[in-house]
Amino acid sequence: MKLEEMKITELFDTSHTIAAKLFEGKTYPWEVLEDIGSFIEELGPTLPQNEYRKVGKNIWIHRTARLAPTIAMGGPAIICAHADVRQSAFIRGRVIVGEGAVVGNSCEIKNAVLFDGVQVPHFNYVGDSILGYQAHMGAGAITSNVKSTKTLVSVHAEGGDQETGLKKFGAMLGDGAEVGCNSVLNPGTVIGKNSIVYPLSNVRGCVAANSIYKAKDVVAVREDRKEEAPEAKAAAEETAAAAPAKKTRSRKSASGTSKSLKVVK
Repeated sequence: MKLEEMKITELFDTSHTIAAKLFEGKTYPWEVLEDIGSFIEELGPTLPQNEYRKVGKNIWIHRTARLAPTIAMGGPAIICAHADVRQSAFIRGRVIVGEGAVVGNSCEIKNAVLFDGVQVPHFNYVGDSILGYQAHMGAGAITSNVKSTKTLVSVHAEGGDQETGLKKFGAMLGDGAEVGCNSVLNPGTVIGKNSIVYPLSNVRGCVAANSIYKAKDVVAVREDRKEEAPEAKAAAEETAAAAPAKKTRSRKSASGTSKSLKVVK
């Protein structure tokens, strides 16, 4: 994946987040990670009071959002309209949960922006990360945000490593990205738009847009399967209509009424 393909404009449609201004003036999405907290503290007081209620010092929750009574939450944070934060979720602070997004049971979110429609529904950890519009993480999938050596995180672009200057940097998931169950996205991972990561994957590096990541060095192009051609669909319907009907037989139910049973050969 080339560095040019990791630009904000290539990964995200920022019209699908309340944090669109956070990305203005930036080139790459990881450049916003250190500004999430201060951005929330500036945006929160400007939100309509008839739509958002303020909780504590700096948490704003939309009145249509659904929050389980067992969650734990620290600020600054914004929970947008129709978001669903489920049982035992932990919002650690510096978090934006987008409109209609799901933070599921036992998930932990910290210093992250979840665009509208994002789903992290089961046992996920998302830290120091950006998840694009309608991105989805399967059960148990996590973003690892600190290297074991505690050194600064680099992004492994096709033309060479790109220094970020960040010690904590999880993953950037482009719009529509799908991460399979129990996968680990190592520090500095970038997943392009509409790409799929197989379950149980250990992703280190970057996955280009419209790809299917099966394993290291096993990445396929995701096919755009179009709807069946009208001629082929008509032929299939004609064949089905000409096929002999399956035989049925009847039996009496306990109440004496007749029921039709399909005979499967």
